[in-house]
Amino acid sequence: MENNEKILEDLKVSIETWNPRMAESATRAAIEAGLSPRDIVDKGLGRGMEVVGRQFDEAKIFLPHVVAASKSMEAALKILAPFMGKGDTATKGTVVMGTVEGDIHEIGKNVCTAMLRGAGYKVIDLGPDVSPDAFVKAALENDAKIVGGSALMTTTLMVQKDLVNLIKEEKLDIKTIFGGAPCSKSWVDSIGGDGYSASGAEIVSLVDSLLMG
Repeated sequence: MENNEKILEDLKVSIETWNPRMAESATRAAIEAGLSPRDIVDKGLGRGMEVVGRQFDEAKIFLPHVVAASKSMEAALKILAPFMGKGDTATKGTVVMGTVEGDIHEIGKNVCTAMLRGAGYKVIDLGPDVSPDAFVKAALENDAKIVGGSALMTTTLMVQKDLVNLIKEEKLDIKTIFGGAPCSKSWVDSIGGDGYSASGAEIVSLVDSLLMG
């Protein structure tokens, strides 16, 4: 058991230190030790990604580090993929992300995208200036159950509302999540959105809960 604890710690540290080689070797060691894919992701790699999210929120690290951590996670998941069952953690589903129409700010969205990829989600990143129609089209084409729209300017908040309205008008089974500096939980509640994330550290648990619910 002590050895398993060390392996899980190595998995966590490999993500915290954005070290893909360590992530790969620790994942191989975990498989050889008989750890389940779910434990490898949830108790090892995922815990490292949580630390990365917190450090970013506290401005101790920056976007390139978050992206590097998510690449380390992807390297580990590639090794893990053949051992995953259908219900396992690394094939959690697809999320469409973008910054809403009229807004070109991407840093917050990029952090959230990296965090979700690091947690085992497939993320379709539409970039900045994305119209409600484009969000919906991408979700339908990729069988995504969640779309996330970031707004960094007060003037573009209304596009989040337009996206919710479009999904409701079309009666689509797609959940909406939002974030960004001028955005708040009360705003998201008022427009009928399904979730609000204040930071990259929160988005994984938000998406997890919406998909499980």
